[in-house]
Amino acid sequence: MSRNPNRPLSPHLGVYKWGPHMLVSILHRVTGAGLATVGAAALVWWLVAAASGEEAYEGFAGWATSWLGIAIAVGLSWAFFQHLLSGLRHLVMDIGAGFEIRGNKFWATMTLAGSILLTAALWLYIVMVRGA
Repeated sequence: MSRNPNRPLSPHLGVYKWGPHMLVSILHRVTGAGLATVGAAALVWWLVAAASGEEAYEGFAGWATSWLGIAIAVGLSWAFFQHLLSGLRHLVMDIGAGFEIRGNKFWATMTLAGSILLTAALWLYIVMVRGA
């Protein structure tokens, strides 16, 4: 099959100038996949442990409260907030608003900042309640 020289080549990442709007778009896909796989695995493990008795649940709880378990939980909560805010941004764009490059970059940056702030606020709340 030969290429028609009158048709333009499809653009790729080397053509576009990298920006926060591109990062948020890629992160939306990555966080969705991460939440689906890691989140589902953790949920299934928790349910199986809860159904298997006290010893199995204590094993899960010990792992979940270890530094690695907490790091994964923080990562999942950030992924949740990032995916949520990015989804809301895309919803606004679906109605035809927010396509101007300046506004698009601004709201992409706010999506990134918002997910970090919401994650920090959630874990601050968890630590304050747990410590009380």
